[in-house]
Amino acid sequence: MRPLCPCWSCCCLLLVFSLGVLGTPVAPKAAPEQVHLSYPGEPGAMTVTWTTWVPTPSEVQFGLQLAGPLPLRAQGTFSPFVDGGALRRKLYIHRVTLRGLLPGVQYVYRCGSSQGWSRRFRFRALKNGPHWSPRLAVFGDLGADNPKAFPRLRRDTQKGMYDAVLHVGDFAYNMDQDNARVGDKFMRLIEPVAASLPYMTCPGNHEERYNFSNYKARFSMPGNNEGLWYSWDLGPAHIISFSTEVYFFLNYGRHLVERQFHWLENDLQKANKNRAARPWIITMGHRPMYCSNADLDDCTWHESKVRKGLRGKFYGLEDLFYKYGVDLQLWAHEHSYERLWPIYNYQVFNGSREMPYTNPRGPVHIITGSAGCEERLT
Repeated sequence: MRPLCPCWSCCCLLLVFSLGVLGTPVAPKAAPEQVHLSYPGEPGAMTVTWTTWVPTPSEVQFGLQLAGPLPLRAQGTFSPFVDGGALRRKLYIHRVTLRGLLPGVQYVYRCGSSQGWSRRFRFRALKNGPHWSPRLAVFGDLGADNPKAFPRLRRDTQKGMYDAVLHVGDFAYNMDQDNARVGDKFMRLIEPVAASLPYMTCPGNHEERYNFSNYKARFSMPGNNEGLWYSWDLGPAHIISFSTEVYFFLNYGRHLVERQFHWLENDLQKANKNRAARPWIITMGHRPMYCSNADLDDCTWHESKVRKGLRGKFYGLEDLFYKYGVDLQLWAHEHSYERLWPIYNYQVFNGSREMPYTNPRGPVHIITGSAGCEERLT
């Protein structure tokens, strides 16, 4: 019998070593990941949200210096989230709200606990009051795969070009897929932007699985409606985020259509009375009322559900938004960019022929759903 050659011995050793490593169970991570910010609607505040894979305390350390100790502390809470997929994967979502922030001042922070800390991030606290002009990045339909706009968005964020992000529905494609691992991938992808700017959202049709559970769990929006609808003030604007999806996924309850509609009317009444301080009313919802795309989406129908309501007559939003003088309506869903003249009920209401957008008599609609995803562009 011939002795084994030296190279074969090495191969055997490598194979045994590799099998040993693969057989070792990986301990769940206590270090934070998927860090992102949101504005809780309270001046001088910012909410930090992140994920761990084991339950840990929820703390944010923050201060004004890039290096050295971070002297300020804030504690929060965590809640377990169990994905609806077959594996029933469990994540722990942490939320901490920082308060007493100085308007317009840059802060440095890290989040976590003694079991593991994130790296340091920076953000600038939002300015207070109506007398400044916010800079917003606005888009919808951004996937974990093929996120075409993201490199530009990341560069612009690093240059300090924006005060907040408005993501108008459809995240990751889809957050629930592969037992919510696609959701994890997406939240890691957006961290360089979302950990530096308040990342404000509304639900889209791609968030529907398990009653929008991934969307509700992963984002921390103002109000007490699980982020499905809420409003907040930013500079001279009152921004209203709502769910177009209540009109389409009636299996989760027709009562949501009515509840949201009455909430919207009440909120618009208050906003209209506050025009002297905040003259702009801006809405953001995923599926548009109007579009010129060559598909069979709701907006291509003359009596679209979002525009005219259920059965063409119940809880339609166009009349409501027109009644209270909404200035700008932001949409996505169509994988294209489209801006309409000021319009109501298929009639153009330009301010004048020379200056259509100066004192228009109807709202302006903008569709911005081409941020990049695995589906085709229109």
